[in-house]
Amino acid sequence: MVDRVIPLVEQRYGLLQAPLNAAPIVPTGQLQDSRARPLRDLRISVTDRCNFRCAYCMPKEVFGKDYAYLPHKALLSFEEITRLARLFTQHGVRKLRLTGGEPLLRKDLERLITQLSTLRTPEGQALDITLTTNGSLLRRKAQSLKDAGLQRVTVSLDGLDDAVFRRMNDVDFPVSDVLDGIEAARTAGLSHIKVNMVVKRSTNVDQILPMARHFRGTGVTLRFIEYMDVGATNGWCMDDVLPSADVVRLIAADMPLVPLEPTAVGETAQRWGYAGADGRHDPSLGEIGVISSVTQAFCGDCNRARLSTEGRLYLCLFANQGWDLRELLRNASDDATISNAIAHIWGQRDDRYSELRANLPPDTAAGRKRVEMSYIGG
Repeated sequence: MVDRVIPLVEQRYGLLQAPLNAAPIVPTGQLQDSRARPLRDLRISVTDRCNFRCAYCMPKEVFGKDYAYLPHKALLSFEEITRLARLFTQHGVRKLRLTGGEPLLRKDLERLITQLSTLRTPEGQALDITLTTNGSLLRRKAQSLKDAGLQRVTVSLDGLDDAVFRRMNDVDFPVSDVLDGIEAARTAGLSHIKVNMVVKRSTNVDQILPMARHFRGTGVTLRFIEYMDVGATNGWCMDDVLPSADVVRLIAADMPLVPLEPTAVGETAQRWGYAGADGRHDPSLGEIGVISSVTQAFCGDCNRARLSTEGRLYLCLFANQGWDLRELLRNASDDATISNAIAHIWGQRDDRYSELRANLPPDTAAGRKRVEMSYIGG
């Protein structure tokens, strides 16, 4: 039998060595990048695997049965993830989001959540711990996730029509199972449940109103995301982007909406509340959000960093290279050395791809090599 050679991600994306022996930066919780953007949100990918094959993320023709995923030994252990999260917290991170791939495919994920839930900010406050999932395993995992310390959950769902949904996930998975997972999350007591719908003009525009009607008044916040040019395998084309402004107009014509203020600096979604009979926002009806990273870039106050499943730090969703933190973790570097590397990496950050996209030649924007969403999460 011939041994199978598994190409690691080092061969797929650019690798930057974390800076060593740089001038010490004492953690103050107020770390800023070169554009004065603070570090507040760390998104942690725990696996590069997923059980769906959505065309805009992990198309089957690329991620087929012979696709070489990372071997388990390449992944950060839960203890390594927790150590890094603690150091990021000292620099200002207040929110941790677990992503994938599909994070619920990572064995014993509850143990990681338990570890992360013990972390505290320098002021002694607990972190906001949330998770993004396709919902396929949520029905049976919701209670154990809550018991482990998970506070919130976001579910990706791109349509209510079963035929449309099965076509989009491309593994014939029924929409009813995802809806059951959302209900299980509510029953378990997970708060502020959100549902993300990626809108692709040629695929699921007819699902916008059914989705809005279904979740109106349920306490679940529905967010519509413009189809983005993340990675290089999804065949992105600007013609497939339905601007968020059109989504809002479509819903408002059926169910009146009123604009709402952001809940926090750096929030990616513009909020719209369902109006009551008096024309004002009726909280019992809830709200929607629109994420317009293609037509209305929000790079100016982006405060998010992304940690890949094998320890690469990425400073932008559209990056093509990441900084190697795993090397520091596994070469017996002390906390001060790793913390200082994080500070210098974030301090030199200048990423603003979404702002620059409009001025890039079409072939550059569409064909530019970027890290895949399935690798660092959304």
